[in-house]
Amino acid sequence: MKLEICQDKKDLGIKAASRGAGLIKRAISETGSARIILATGASQFETLSRLVSEPDVDWKKVIAFHLDEYVGLPFSHPASFRKYLKERFADKVPIGSFVYIDGENNPEKELKRLGRLIESAPVDVAFVGVGENGHLAFNDPPADFNTDEPYIIVRLNRECKRQQVGEGWFGSVAEVPDKAISMSIRQIMRSQKIICAVPDLRKARAVKNCFQGDVTPNAPASILREHDMSFVFLDRESSSMLD
Repeated sequence: MKLEICQDKKDLGIKAASRGAGLIKRAISETGSARIILATGASQFETLSRLVSEPDVDWKKVIAFHLDEYVGLPFSHPASFRKYLKERFADKVPIGSFVYIDGENNPEKELKRLGRLIESAPVDVAFVGVGENGHLAFNDPPADFNTDEPYIIVRLNRECKRQQVGEGWFGSVAEVPDKAISMSIRQIMRSQKIICAVPDLRKARAVKNCFQGDVTPNAPASILREHDMSFVFLDRESSSMLD
């Protein structure tokens, strides 16, 4: 894992997007296409905004996946991650293909569909974040570090739900769905390169626990320290508790 502390969240977004775009262009140059994973949430606004404006990325040769989606939440809901990524990414670049997670109709069947698609070829670049409770995708602590299933159904804990309310996606904890489809920890770690963008003071405790504590399911994003090509971008606020 390589860690970089940026001046602020704007600087973080610029650097994370630039590094990620460079890796995407390299994959296209070497193999003719690229497969990427995109994260969502308020912490990814700056990175995604910058990524879609990066020059000379042949987006028509890119296949994109996303990390997670609530079970039972319609596309029209403001918190839908499909809606988030369509509006903030897919509608802004001529993407070759975007594999959305459908959590509305038949989640178990959707796991199998997603699994076949994500396992059909290596993922070149994964863009991820870290939750206030240290979660990676929607793998809340204690996360399952052992399952080989590429996507799993998880139950969201209360701290995770409070974060969704705090970011303004829901009006109350009671409104947040109990379950989500999430990419598994092992599937994320199979990505050849990982870009992790973590701004904001509210993430400082998680950053401390994940990147200076033990590698443990109780701090799910700590597993990124075991990936040789993971690049973690922090700002001064999110890094403020590091030694």
